[in-house]
Amino acid sequence: MSVLLAFAPFLAFALLTGPLGPLPALAAGAVTSAALIIHGHLRGAEPRILEIGTCLLFSAVATWVWASDSRPSVLLVRLYVDAGLLAIILLTIAIRRPFTLAYARERVAPEHHGSAAFLRRNNLISGIWAAAFGVMVAAELAMLSFPQLPHPLGTAVIVLALLGAARLTTRLSGPQAGNPPALPREHVA
Repeated sequence: MSVLLAFAPFLAFALLTGPLGPLPALAAGAVTSAALIIHGHLRGAEPRILEIGTCLLFSAVATWVWASDSRPSVLLVRLYVDAGLLAIILLTIAIRRPFTLAYARERVAPEHHGSAAFLRRNNLISGIWAAAFGVMVAAELAMLSFPQLPHPLGTAVIVLALLGAARLTTRLSGPQAGNPPALPREHVA
């Protein structure tokens, strides 16, 4: 499963927030995260910190929105979700288990899993995603703090951060970037 698929809960949340509002969108993110966890378990894949953390994050923020007396703005809810994901990614880097590691291990032969280059590459890719979410959090904070800023500008910054991280992930994950050869397709979980 691609590391980019791990962000499916955030895509579901982002797409549903506008038409349905924060609570149904958060619930969709939690359900999508839970589905990824169950799918991985049924395939025998190792548990992924990102998927578990994402499920907990969406569930916690959904519970907060549901129980809250106030109706938080969509932008504030997005800020909490993006800051939570940033925290999860930074935690995986801090404990020396970058979130991309589980996905990368599914794609290369086990003899490469412990190599310093393999671990450095995964730290780099995880760091790129942390930077993208840091930019997103900063843009959301700016839009909340300075409502006069044009929201399309903040949205453009967020989209560019995500596209940049996805593109760099693709570039840095392929064999052309000096990575170990991928396992044949029938061996990929």
